[in-house]
Amino acid sequence: MIMQTISAKELFKDAKQRRYAIPAFNIHNLEILKAVMETAEKLQSPVLLAATPGTVRYMGDNFLVNLVKVAQKEYNVPVFLHLDHHESVDDIFALIEKGAESVMIDASHHDFEKNIEITRKVTTFAKKYDVAVEAELGRLGGIEDDLVVDEKDSKFTNPFQAAEFVDRTEIDSLAVAIGTAHGLYDGEPKIDIERLEAIAKEVSIPLVLHGASGLPEALVQKTIDLGICKVNIATELKNAFVHGLRTYLNENPNANDPRHYFKPGIDELKQVVEQKIIMCKSNGRMG
Repeated sequence: MIMQTISAKELFKDAKQRRYAIPAFNIHNLEILKAVMETAEKLQSPVLLAATPGTVRYMGDNFLVNLVKVAQKEYNVPVFLHLDHHESVDDIFALIEKGAESVMIDASHHDFEKNIEITRKVTTFAKKYDVAVEAELGRLGGIEDDLVVDEKDSKFTNPFQAAEFVDRTEIDSLAVAIGTAHGLYDGEPKIDIERLEAIAKEVSIPLVLHGASGLPEALVQKTIDLGICKVNIATELKNAFVHGLRTYLNENPNANDPRHYFKPGIDELKQVVEQKIIMCKSNGRMG
């Protein structure tokens, strides 16, 4: 049995100190989970297995939590279950009690004071379990599972509000809105690097980049140099998996064994996972 030798909170601190980002891969089933973990172990990279509320409903909380617990025993790299864009405080509490070790409370659709109030409830509860808490200030546009934010409703993070927000909520990491979006981009994304620099000057905790699918590697690595310590990847994983699956089934219309037709999707997904780990500069960090 392999034992975790670092907590999620300690991992975030290590990433900030050594200037890499923890890749957070959104998982949806056993096949994606195993593909992520096999690649992470191969490259000796820590990872977060991220689950949105939709994924929790689809997989079932007990199955999800226990699959991650098995991964922690089977793979020789740090891995944690991360709750991604969860809005229900009660659901977060229940999943923390079941074993989630990193959580994101997303109250970014509320006004500043309400966001603080809700986030503070989660940090107060999470401290009892030594669970890392992420929150968002500002709002990303785009679509991720059940979360849909129109571009007109997206808001950039205010650097000076960020400092107050971090101080009053006592969160462990801050998701920033600097021009990224969930899903893939139409055209070249315009990322506000100067805003990220300003936030990093005002805030000492690790920063998080959402909406990284489709961003150029050099741009992501520049954000890591400026304080980003966690990068979320979701859409590119799904696209790779379904591309491999669809190609195989088109070429083999009579195929009926998932052990065969899942494999091309898994192989393509692993290639994306490897690219993103290298992009995050997290490879070799746990060797």
